[in-house]
Amino acid sequence: MSGGFGARLQALADERGRLCVGLDPHEPLVRAWGLDYDAAGIERLARDTVAALADEVMVFKPQSAFFEVFGSRGVAALGRVLDDIRAAGALSILDVKRGDIGSTMSAYARAYLSDDAELRADAITLSPYLGFEALRPAIDLAHATGRGLFVLCHTSNPEGEEVQFATHGGHTIAQGVVDHAQAENTEHGLDDMGLVIGATHDNAGVDLSGFTGWTLAPGIGAQGGTVEGLSAIFGASARHVLPSSSRGVLRAGPDRQALQEAARALILH
Repeated sequence: MSGGFGARLQALADERGRLCVGLDPHEPLVRAWGLDYDAAGIERLARDTVAALADEVMVFKPQSAFFEVFGSRGVAALGRVLDDIRAAGALSILDVKRGDIGSTMSAYARAYLSDDAELRADAITLSPYLGFEALRPAIDLAHATGRGLFVLCHTSNPEGEEVQFATHGGHTIAQGVVDHAQAENTEHGLDDMGLVIGATHDNAGVDLSGFTGWTLAPGIGAQGGTVEGLSAIFGASARHVLPSSSRGVLRAGPDRQALQEAARALILH
């Protein structure tokens, strides 16, 4: 793996435009594709989506929970989806939202960020709400292997604000996440640590003026967010925002051309 994650992300954005397609095989969606809702069905939906869009979309974001629900067969399917994304020359963000402490956090980090991990991804999502420094094992391993991290900052669920916008040390917890993430980027001279801020808000809710990393913005499409609205939410930082849509694209399937048209309508250039 050559170069840092942030640099690889920027290179693909320059080449293909900005869009992350979430691979979230909800049961109604799988059945709407004419597939059985089982490990084989969710795998078919995800892999067919990657096959249809891999030449045009820069990032795919499998949601681990929708695979884990089928146990070992689902996890094996997730591994094959990640293999497909790599083979296609796109990047993967595995949406696992892990957050723990000590040796447990180290184990989570090895599961997704090690070079020899079966479920290795180019980046993963993490929850910093056990304390940002608790993420240290994942941060260090990501730097060592050239991978990226997206830490939850201002999530799309309204109940998240009771934690994220509580204050500590004179600023909100969410702003502290921004500041800690930027400190990591500055220390290493890379922009491999990003944020997760929902595309459904009226504004970002935090000061991003000094943040040099990428911001993943889920919620485009079915949750009500739009790519046109990102400038109003993020202002000057919008150029480093990666819009993410799952159902907004996937519900166009299983027709390959319809999937491509749905994705093209959301790509930011």
